Amino acid sequence: MLALVTRPAEDAEATATLLRQRGFQVMVEPMMTVISQPSALQNLVGVQGFLATSANGARALSQATARRDLPLWAVGDATARTARDLGFETVDSANGDVDSLAALVKAKVQPQAGRLLQAAGSDVAGDLSGQLTQAGYEVTRSVLYRTEAVMAFSPLAQTALAQGRVDVALFYSPRTAQIFTDLALAANIHTGLASTRALALSAAVARNLETLPWVKLVVAAHPNQDELFRALDQQGFPSD
Repeated sequence: MLALVTRPAEDAEATATLLRQRGFQVMVEPMMTVISQPSALQNLVGVQGFLATSANGARALSQATARRDLPLWAVGDATARTARDLGFETVDSANGDVDSLAALVKAKVQPQAGRLLQAAGSDVAGDLSGQLTQAGYEVTRSVLYRTEAVMAFSPLAQTALAQGRVDVALFYSPRTAQIFTDLALAANIHTGLASTRALALSAAVARNLETLPWVKLVVAAHPNQDELFRALDQQGFPSD
């Protein structure tokens, strides 16, 4: 069985490892590249903590500041794990999406304790700062990295997709899903997806995949990797 991983290279290997443990062959085909642009964060006066909506944000933040003592609230477990590995001392995970992170902050963080600094990319999924600002928090959104979409599938991936040899494709973000859809339509290989199951981390991700003729489009029950793999395990693929 062949699985396609569409995540950026920095995150893809961890996903590939979980798939190999389930008996899949894995093809890593990132839909975008991540480019850090961390101007040093000089002014952290009044900042009570950091917000990270992706592992890429945590990585870029670690390059932009040496501060590891301020608490960091992460969108999910993978982002939290990355932040801890980078030395951030106090990390709390929302184990979900941007809405989950906003709810976590509202439940555990006092607005009057200081402003929050969001480590953001140039493209944003969801409006975390907007939600928190409406709730009375002061949020500074610092763009510390950008993403660039790939312009075409690699020849190996394009052939496998066109020939219907990819059994399952995993998608973690709305932008990744949209890039894949655009490339599949442009390359006219979308009919090969009639034997491929797509697994989407959330309903927002799935919406950008709906125009393609998947044999099945599956959405994780909750927007985290554990639920995505639980959905995968329920598909009945043979394992070693």
